[in-house]
Amino acid sequence: MGLMSPGARYCGAICGGVVRQRTQLANAMRGHAAEMGVVAPLGEKGLRELQAEVAAADDAAVPAAAKQAIALLGREAERLEVRRAAIDAMLMQQHKTNPVSRRLAAIPEIGPIGALNFALRVDPGQFASARHFAAWLGLVPRECSTAGKQRLGGISRAGDERLRQLLVLEATAVIQHAKPGRPAASQWLLNLLSRKPRKLAAVALANKMARIVWAMMASGEAYRPRPAAA
Repeated sequence: MGLMSPGARYCGAICGGVVRQRTQLANAMRGHAAEMGVVAPLGEKGLRELQAEVAAADDAAVPAAAKQAIALLGREAERLEVRRAAIDAMLMQQHKTNPVSRRLAAIPEIGPIGALNFALRVDPGQFASARHFAAWLGLVPRECSTAGKQRLGGISRAGDERLRQLLVLEATAVIQHAKPGRPAASQWLLNLLSRKPRKLAAVALANKMARIVWAMMASGEAYRPRPAAA
């Protein structure tokens, strides 16, 4: 169930592969530098600081061969970053020319790239309801019934892993900034966070986002934000 065009699969695979390769290179650089006592904060800025510190280190602390190896890894990481940026630019162009993607991007929690993924990879007509779509994504809890009692387990993790990850990551980012008094924080989400751990709340929010996506794709309607008190 679900639909993915060959082009969408190809672009998604390449982009994901480039990101993974660059992450592996960054981790390798940090690991090798740490063995020689050179550490730096996480993130792009920290990685640049690490490269600069390694290059400027005394040869007794960081041997020349190690400097050359880390510099080589750094150049390869920069090359992959250029490729990733080019792929992002191509995907953004596709987003701008795709009416479904543009409509989905109006959902506050879903950015242009996420919207394009749904527009290219999902055929809403293959799902009977929003719940069926969320279940296909693996965002509906498994049901376990014993002695006449129904219990909900963890999410099934079935279906399209890439789309599920996009929704959960977006939901996690929203939750990080969800605080009382902030316009973007709905009362529904604040109430949920007061009762559930953040990880469970992120899955619940991702499930809600998935249902909104399906409803918009199935109906062809534009996003209609709910009142702040909702």
